[in-house]
Order: sequence, then structure tokens, then C-alpha cells
Amino acid sequence: MSKIFKVKVNNSFDFDVDSEKIKEFDAISHENQKFHILEKSKSYNAQIINQDFNNKTYTISINNNTYIVAINDDLDVLIKDMGFEVGATKKVNDVKAPMPGLILDINVSIGQEVKEDDALLILEAMKMENVITSPRDGIIKSISVSKGAAVDKNQLLIEFE
Repeated sequence: MSKIFKVKVNNSFDFDVDSEKIKEFDAISHENQKFHILEKSKSYNAQIINQDFNNKTYTISINNNTYIVAINDDLDVLIKDMGFEVGATKKVNDVKAPMPGLILDINVSIGQEVKEDDALLILEAMKMENVITSPRDGIIKSISVSKGAAVDKNQLLIEFE
């Protein structure tokens, strides 16, 4: 049974590749990650330079030209269409208090650019200092608390743009 793969090259060119057509390639592995390919009487030297299995992307060199190739099957397309793709959870736009406590320090200001895991503020709860970190890269839109303020669980602390 034939399977169709959605292939994107260099984030610009989209192709549908039929698994049956791939079988027609005459490819020989002559070294680790290096291949000689014949297709329609043309010769190609190919090498896999880098592979990211989680994102299904590959960096390949064909006749000394480098390409970034992303390969998706029907399930990947369906998952993306449903909004469940990897990284979708990183679209957090606000930070809420994980527990009731007291704001000891605020390490950011409105308009400041932060990276994932940067310290945003320090929340004291049960006599312990808890560093609240950024869940993603972004820019601080608003800060809803001030130093010394008492906060409840799930109270909005910081919003991202």
C-alpha cells in the first residue's frame, strides 16, 4: 500500500512524495550516512549531515548543495491541524501563582525581553523562596503584582505579549 509523505525543503518548497516512487530510486550506501543515488539516469552524491528525529527534520547535502528537509506523514498533518503539535504547549501567555505566598522580588520590567527559564520573580511560600521562571521566550506585557504583595493560588502575576 502506498503512503504519501509531505516534504518541505528549505522551508520554501512543498512536495508530496509517494512511498512507492521512493522504491524506484537506485541508492547505494558507500559510507556511514553517505549515499550514491541514480534517478532517471542522473547520478547524485548525498550525505545526511544532521538529523532531528523529534522534529522529523534532516540536513542533507546533495552534490555539495545543502538542504533542510522536513518530512511529515498523514498523522503528523492531522496532529498539526488539530493544534496538538510538539511545542504547542509553549504558547503560554501568562504566569500565575502556583501557590499562595508573598512576592519577595520582581526581576523583570514591562517591555523586557526574557528567555525561557529566566528568573521572573521570587515567591515566598511556607517559609521557602521559590523562583518563578519564564515558561518561554517572550516580552513582558504586564506585571500584575508588586514587591511585598500577598498572592493567592492561580492569581495572575505576569503577562507576555
